[in-house]
Amino acid sequence: MATLTGIVLAAGAGSRLGRPKALMLTADGEPWVARAARLLQASGCARVLVVLGAAAQQATALVPVGSEILVVDNWAGGMGESLRAALAVASGDAALITLVDLPDLPVDVISRMLAEPTTPHTLRQAVFEGRPGHPVLIGRSHWARVASTLVGDRGAREYLVANGVVEVECADLFDGHDVDRLSGATGSLD
Repeated sequence: MATLTGIVLAAGAGSRLGRPKALMLTADGEPWVARAARLLQASGCARVLVVLGAAAQQATALVPVGSEILVVDNWAGGMGESLRAALAVASGDAALITLVDLPDLPVDVISRMLAEPTTPHTLRQAVFEGRPGHPVLIGRSHWARVASTLVGDRGAREYLVANGVVEVECADLFDGHDVDRLSGATGSLD
């Protein structure tokens, strides 16, 4: 069985949301960042890295036990900076990457992403009615090359497409929308 590093990208200031995503809570008071980290832990990730930036000092207290915190000083440079930093310290056969602003992401999506064997050469991305989303599974052999392509707030999609990513349709399990693009975001700790 492959060894996975789970990565929660939670460094953003949440400009569309109006506050740092790492401080957001579900309606029942659970921190988004804790929910995402626990989901990756429950999915079998040997390590879970929570990438923080904006409001990192406050958000640190919300990260559950058993997860590692990675504070990215240049987080304002965009998601690419956060992902590059996380891949630089990841270990194992592959990295399973999700966003903090998917608090309703069901474990079934991750189970489907991991249904096929994972190797250091794996490239898989959840899609929702053909629209690319998260989680993304990137094998270790791709980490350095993915990192070299990351610029600003652009993620790894171009690399994934150019290198034959396997798209895993998950629209029957989840809509794939991140909360900061929808109304109804819940409270925060700021």
